[in-house]
Amino acid sequence: MTSTLVKETVSPPSAGPAERARRSRRRARAVALLFVLPALLLLGALVVYPVLFSVGRSFFDASGDRFVGADNYTEMFRDPATLKAVRNTAIWVVVAPTLLTGLGLVLAVLVEKVRWATAFKLLLFMPMAVSFLAAGIVFRLAYDEDPAKGVLNAAVVSVHDAFKSTSEYPTARARDGHGLTADRDGSYRTDRPVSPGTAVDLGMVGVAPGDVPGDARPAYAAAQRPAAADEVSGVVYLDFTPGGGGEQGKVDRAENGLPRMRVEAVAADGTTAGTATTAADGSYRFTGLKAAATYTVRLPASNFAQPYQGVSWLGPALVTPAIIGAYLWIWTGFAMVLIGAGLAALPRDALEAARMDGANEWQIFRRITVPLLAPVLTVVFVTLVINVMKVFDLVYIIAPGPVQEDATVLATQMWLVSFGGGNNQGLGSALGVLLLLLVVPAMAFNVRRFRRSQR
Repeated sequence: MTSTLVKETVSPPSAGPAERARRSRRRARAVALLFVLPALLLLGALVVYPVLFSVGRSFFDASGDRFVGADNYTEMFRDPATLKAVRNTAIWVVVAPTLLTGLGLVLAVLVEKVRWATAFKLLLFMPMAVSFLAAGIVFRLAYDEDPAKGVLNAAVVSVHDAFKSTSEYPTARARDGHGLTADRDGSYRTDRPVSPGTAVDLGMVGVAPGDVPGDARPAYAAAQRPAAADEVSGVVYLDFTPGGGGEQGKVDRAENGLPRMRVEAVAADGTTAGTATTAADGSYRFTGLKAAATYTVRLPASNFAQPYQGVSWLGPALVTPAIIGAYLWIWTGFAMVLIGAGLAALPRDALEAARMDGANEWQIFRRITVPLLAPVLTVVFVTLVINVMKVFDLVYIIAPGPVQEDATVLATQMWLVSFGGGNNQGLGSALGVLLLLLVVPAMAFNVRRFRRSQR
């Protein structure tokens, strides 16, 4: 009898649904990690490592060889330049985001009522396409103090000169030793009193032939006229003969008068007895003077005042507001577009209901539009705060060397201390850590708000 051995193959129990789900999740995480790994490596090399290195470097001296602990941090707050950088950064953080958010809100609301809204938005957003380097160069030229170069000062000078006349002879001066004495205020007076019936000729030099007014006429004939018994007369002339020759202190035939020059007759008690303006030939005349009195003929300082040169935009007092103005020009379009996107998503029924209830546009804007846009306005404001804390290009390019310290912010101070002549990378690293600590809370706030809105 033959026996047959029956072999039974026992198969492992099949995995349950929970196990399969876990395996699927592990595979998905592995695939995700595989795709994210290059970005993580890049992030670590460009962000994490520099941050950790800067933190460590901030505890060493300028050479990097000696551990100094927190000395760089204490030195940072004792340095007047760093304190000024902190102050300027605070001004930037308070002023720039506030103005940009307000301008963006106003423009976003107004653009909705403009027929060519898209073209207007494009026009305002175009500066975002310009690099900070190019924008800094443009505004450095625009803010130039010379009206012949700086467009802003050219406009300011034009408006000023339209309402207030300027001197035609800013370079004129009296010839030494020929009857005129200079006063401290820039005016000139005769060095001895004169009596009525006297002719006094006042010679000036320092006026280039090309700067003599076109309507000026020769002064010789007017200088030959005698003065009446109750008057003091004479000419104000350019004591220079074209081509050479002539006699200093005397009116020659080829010498021109200086028109529109203000002349005063000053009495012995200091009061002004008469005022005259020279004619085209430089002549002037004071009539009705007391015969027994004596007078001093005076050329006021206003005749020689320098022309108005405009505003010193890049001086110590205005350099920070001027740079903030350039920043506003670049980023206003950004704020307007983001707020405009939030405005487009507002429920129109709420706005229409308010209009039907009799609310005017200002009430709708203040009580409905702004409260509904509060989340968008907060995001824009915090984003701009983060951005202005890191501003470097505009400050470094626009501010001239002599006022660089007056305009410096933390980012520029960090560069100047580390690489711009200070060569103290320990202190520069401490400044970088301070800047990081100031930026992180604003970034964390923005991330939390974004996550909350996603939920």
